[in-house]
Amino acid sequence: MRSEDGGKPDAAVVRDALGVGVAVGLSGFAFGVTSAGSGLTLLQTCALSLLVFTGASQFALVGALAGGGNPFTAAAGAFFLGVRNAFYGLRLSQLLALPRAVRPFAAQWVIDETTAVALAQPTRRSVRIGFTVTGLTLYVLWNLTTLLGALGADAIGDTDAWGLDAAGPAVFLALLAPMLKTTTERVVAGIAVVLGLGLLPILPAGVPVLVAALAAPAVLWAEGRRRARTGPAEDDDTVEEGR
Repeated sequence: MRSEDGGKPDAAVVRDALGVGVAVGLSGFAFGVTSAGSGLTLLQTCALSLLVFTGASQFALVGALAGGGNPFTAAAGAFFLGVRNAFYGLRLSQLLALPRAVRPFAAQWVIDETTAVALAQPTRRSVRIGFTVTGLTLYVLWNLTTLLGALGADAIGDTDAWGLDAAGPAVFLALLAPMLKTTTERVVAGIAVVLGLGLLPILPAGVPVLVAALAAPAVLWAEGRRRARTGPAEDDDTVEEGR
């Protein structure tokens, strides 16, 4: 069925949302195995997925613990890595326009994947469907596979050999790539990738992502300086998009 306002068909939104939810939800296996290997109990591992529910922060926490890091330092790094979800929420609150009673529950699902799916939709109806289906599918599957991964950590073995830890980032990049339409957006993404990957072997887990986030303000500052010198008429993005 096509939405009443002429937007994307509901079935297409549900299909895309399910694809993201299932693909990323399988990464819960890797988290369950990694968490169990770092010394966390089954209850602690499952509680992280149920209550924290943001994969990057969870992996950063157990990775730091596995490397012998201080628990408070590991928790602080995971916390700051999860701060990005607050900024997602500012944008999604406008797009979703949910009743006040529902917002605290919806906030639990404000993560990279639900945000990417929601922002890719053309209408409020499809935004709500995409956000809800992605969030529900991912939450259920992530927690189920976390449990299975923690229970079968010994049998599963090395997660790198399975490639499960790459499923989440791969899906998110696939969603993000079509949204990089202007030169400025591509430059920000490129610099962020270089910073993140380049600093990965040097800085503690989670910190390279925070440093990579500096790409956006740096490029925007440089773009503002360039426009101040040349004027908006010579902006490549403006000319290309006919604005």
